[in-house]
Amino acid sequence: MTRRRVEALLAAARRTRVIVFGDLILDEFLWGTVDRISPEAPVPVVWVERESAMPGGAANVASNIAALGGQPFLVGVVGDDPAGHRLRRLLSDQGMDTSGIVVDRTRPTTIKTRVVAHHQQVVRIDRERATSIDRGLGQQCLAALTGQLAAAHGVIIEDYGKGVVTPALIRAVIEAAKRARRVIAVDPKQEHIAYYRGVTALTPNRQEAAQAARLPITDRAGLLKVGRRLMQRLKPESLLITLGEDGMCLFERRGTVTEIPTVAREVFDVSGAGDTVIAVLTLLRASGASSVEAARIANAAAGVVVGKVGVAVCTREELLAQLDGTRRP
Repeated sequence: MTRRRVEALLAAARRTRVIVFGDLILDEFLWGTVDRISPEAPVPVVWVERESAMPGGAANVASNIAALGGQPFLVGVVGDDPAGHRLRRLLSDQGMDTSGIVVDRTRPTTIKTRVVAHHQQVVRIDRERATSIDRGLGQQCLAALTGQLAAAHGVIIEDYGKGVVTPALIRAVIEAAKRARRVIAVDPKQEHIAYYRGVTALTPNRQEAAQAARLPITDRAGLLKVGRRLMQRLKPESLLITLGEDGMCLFERRGTVTEIPTVAREVFDVSGAGDTVIAVLTLLRASGASSVEAARIANAAAGVVVGKVGVAVCTREELLAQLDGTRRP
C-alpha cells in the first residue's frame, strides 16, 4: 500500500461521518512517583504530582475518529453528576457534537481512575453501575442515532458491557443501519456476540474471540480454528482478531486470512488500543478502503497509541510517520 493511497483514504475520511454508539466512560489519571513501600501494607506509596482526564470507552472511539479528521457523532448515556458534566465538556472542547448524549439522572457516569507512577500503571479503580438502561433511555438513544443515519457513512457499536448496549438496542441499531446500507462495525462483548450476526466487521481481542468460539487460542492453528468458527457462526464481512504483541489476524467472508504483525516499537500502555483499532478500521472502510487496507492502517495506528502512556489517540501525522517507518522499500 503506497503513501499516495493512504493519503487519498485519509483525505476521503475528512468527508466521512461515523456514528459511535456505546458505553461512555470518563478516564481519570493520577500521575506521580514512588520511592517507598507503605508501612501499613505491602503496597507502593504514590506521590501524586498531577491529575488529568479524557474521554474513554465509546467517547475515546469518537476522539480517535476526530483525530484523523473524520466526523464522529456520539450516542450514549452519562449521569447527571460532575463526571458526566466533565466528560461532555471535554468532548465539546474537542469540537464534538454532544447532542446525542442522553442524561440518566438515576445512574452515575462510569469512571475509570488509573494511578500511574514512572510510566507504569499501579492500580485502576472503577466506579460504575452496569445494569441495563431502561426502555425510555434506550428509545432516546435510538432516536438520536437514527436521526443521523441519512448523513452518516458508518456506525460503530462499542460494547463495554456497562448497560447501554442492550439486546433490544443492538437489534434496532443493526436493522436501521442495514436498511440504510451503512458500514456496521462492532467491538463486541461475549455475552452479546450472537446479536452481531451479519455486520460489516467485528473486532474482538484474543480473549473475547476465544470465549465467543468456546475454543482456546494457544497457537496459530487454534487462532485459525476460532476465526473460522466465528465467521461461520456470525457471518460478518470481516473479523479482525487483535492479538496484542502478536499483531492482528483478519478473516474475510471470501475465505482469505491475512496475518498482520505488530508495528509497535515501544509499548508503554495498551489502554484504549482497541478503541483506536475500531475507530480507524471503520472510518477507512466507510471512506472506501478494503478490509485489508483498513486493517493494516488500523494496526499502524494502534502501534502509535500503545507507545503513549494513558488513553490516547493517533493523529494523521503520527499515522503517516508510523507507516513510513514500517513500509518496506
